[in-house]
Amino acid sequence: MENIIGLVIYLAVASFMTGIGISQLRSKKPVAFYSGEKPPGEEELSDVKAWNQKHGRMWVLYGLIILVSYGIGVIIGDTLWSVIPMCAGVVLPLPIMIMYHHKLVKLYRK
Repeated sequence: MENIIGLVIYLAVASFMTGIGISQLRSKKPVAFYSGEKPPGEEELSDVKAWNQKHGRMWVLYGLIILVSYGIGVIIGDTLWSVIPMCAGVVLPLPIMIMYHHKLVKLYRK
């Protein structure tokens, strides 16, 4: 029963993150990173489509990493060691995403 609850939680979180990515991939207006900052205006970016595509792909990838980390935890089995990949898949990508966002700001902001 615990595995089903965990699976449902991880699926919900991964779906939410993937949904953010898909909405950013489809957006015509500049998107935000969802860190509380306002999205840049169209006139502030050199390429709005590339900005949105790269942010969207980042969020879709994050959703996939969450699912893979859960799968690795399940493969490891019902031990304390299974917690490591499950937590790492949720937490470790965040600082990488923040750094990537800052790189995109430097690359696309006029």
